[in-house]
Amino acid sequence: MLVPRLRPFTSTIFAEITQLAVRTGAINLGQGFPDTDGPASLLADAAAAIIEGGVNQYPPAPGLPALREAVAAHQKRFHSLSVDPADVLVTMGATEAIASAVIALCEPGDEVVVFEPYYDSYPAVIAMAGATRRTVALRAPDFQPDPAELRAAFGPRTRAVLVNTPHNPTGAVFGRDTLRAIGDLAIEHDAVVITDEVYEHMTFGAEHVPMATLPGMAERTLTISSAGKTFSVTGWKIGWVHGPAELVAAVRAVKQFLTFAGGAPFQPAVANALALPDDVFAAISGDLRPKRDLLADGLREAGMRVFEPSGTYFVVADLAPLGVTDAAAYARAMPERLGVAAVPVSVFCDDPHLTPTLLRFAFCKRDEVLREAVQRLRPL
Repeated sequence: MLVPRLRPFTSTIFAEITQLAVRTGAINLGQGFPDTDGPASLLADAAAAIIEGGVNQYPPAPGLPALREAVAAHQKRFHSLSVDPADVLVTMGATEAIASAVIALCEPGDEVVVFEPYYDSYPAVIAMAGATRRTVALRAPDFQPDPAELRAAFGPRTRAVLVNTPHNPTGAVFGRDTLRAIGDLAIEHDAVVITDEVYEHMTFGAEHVPMATLPGMAERTLTISSAGKTFSVTGWKIGWVHGPAELVAAVRAVKQFLTFAGGAPFQPAVANALALPDDVFAAISGDLRPKRDLLADGLREAGMRVFEPSGTYFVVADLAPLGVTDAAAYARAMPERLGVAAVPVSVFCDDPHLTPTLLRFAFCKRDEVLREAVQRLRPL
């Protein structure tokens, strides 16, 4: 009998909770996607590319030149990073960029440092590469790595470190000093840093610092982001990765055998959107902050302890004040009992004892949806 190499990680519980939400009519705050569309000009540009422009066949494997140039211009504009468009690779979302990078760089015997809780694709792609993950715990209330534990995770076999900031699922933002410590260890162990920065425009009073902007890091960092989160078009799956030419070439060598290329009519639309005025980008966090506060206040009123996020569109709440000891079991009961769905943070962890009573809620929803969810949670 064949035994699968990969366990399903979080996918089964996401599917289970989504199905429960559909069956019960619950408000689904478990999955991280908005319920409104992005800028009207972005949508119009995509429609025009399909209908009027005929941009419906394979795009160039590295991505349309206009989008690669727009990504480079965005990095210069927002982060003062000088990026050669030739060193930008367009991918089918950030998830493919992460998978391609890990598979390209790692092999059996290599180790990859990840921060736990982790985005659910990380352990899967590390397993696909045959590498081993070394986790660094992020603990409530601030979800920042302990310096001693961070150093202990690195060793002679460390090949890469995956850094996600702003961080899913906790909403934490790594500060400059933390990133410097990670970078120093990467230099010491000659490791590549793979950064997942898809929430770069979603911070609340915290500075997003791209790892590649720190001294000595541009030459060993693969920077990944996407249009899905920034422009509320998660279904388009338009992402990108940039970094040193030789590292990007290695990622491209893997990516060409995964999807080759895709999203042709979306690429020019995203290129135009990346050049939209500053107020469009400022409004991303500006519009999300009151949603965060609305949901966080409602969770507190329901008796939960809330860890207010500094970034992303997720908020983590602790059920322990309610006497709950198993958030996973509670999450499975919530859709039918309360009419709201959330995801237990434990599914993002190796250590089941790290976050046994924590739930993750998404607040990237319309205000009326969040208000109704808060109302339903009040009987707690």
